[in-house]
Amino acid sequence: MTGGERAGAFIATKEHRRFSEFADAVRQHRYIGLCFGAAGVGKTLSARRYAKWDVVEPLLVEWGPRKPSDAQLYAAAAGTRSVFYTPTVCCPFRELRDGIALLVTRAGICIDEHLHPGEFVRTGAMPNLAELLIVDEAERLSTPALEHLRDVFDRTGIGVILVGMPGIEKRLSRYPQLYSRVGFAHHYRSLQGDELTFVLTRHWRQLGLALDEADFTDAQAIASIARITGGNFRLLHRLFVQIGRILKINGLSVITNDVVEAVRSTLVIGAT
Repeated sequence: MTGGERAGAFIATKEHRRFSEFADAVRQHRYIGLCFGAAGVGKTLSARRYAKWDVVEPLLVEWGPRKPSDAQLYAAAAGTRSVFYTPTVCCPFRELRDGIALLVTRAGICIDEHLHPGEFVRTGAMPNLAELLIVDEAERLSTPALEHLRDVFDRTGIGVILVGMPGIEKRLSRYPQLYSRVGFAHHYRSLQGDELTFVLTRHWRQLGLALDEADFTDAQAIASIARITGGNFRLLHRLFVQIGRILKINGLSVITNDVVEAVRSTLVIGAT
């Protein structure tokens, strides 16, 4: 199961658009960028979406015999020119070094196939066609791993985005040679205000219901959901999965405050 499947259907929020603009800037100007935010706000979803990773990853990882339909995947890789990498917990240095090099090289081959279809013979050294490397869970990176990423950045000119929890920017400030290369930072925030209402409306529709802010019952449910989740994208999805289950079991057609509180009691989501 991918991160996207666990979080439900993708919703293009304002924060995702801001992330895309941030990633475009890092890719264009070839800087190191930092993206940080609380767990569950949508950082990984946005990064994978930007890199079209749900489409491209199977081809780059499996790397089997080519098929005519792979041309669509080559086009996707060429459109984003980005590689998404998540280090494992306590990731050995060799695993990180070889894993990133493999993905970047394979992405470059796919991009080249799109740019020069049917040309099987290349002359000279092929330039680095991938333009952006996105590393998720950056707090897992060891000091040697961070030094390696700086070296990759210096040697290849590829843009690098490090995605992590709040505080990652303070940790990196202890590595002046790396931190001096940071050109952009993006604080990925939780849903608020009209944007939260927009996302809630989508969730209501997915359950076959209509959200009416003028209806006291709906307004009360919205207030409870906002209080419980704090606008956290992942918690919203988990909450509505259980809301749908309770509505179905009890034959209900309205999301009430009692339904929301019943769901709240079944989920481990911390104090509210």
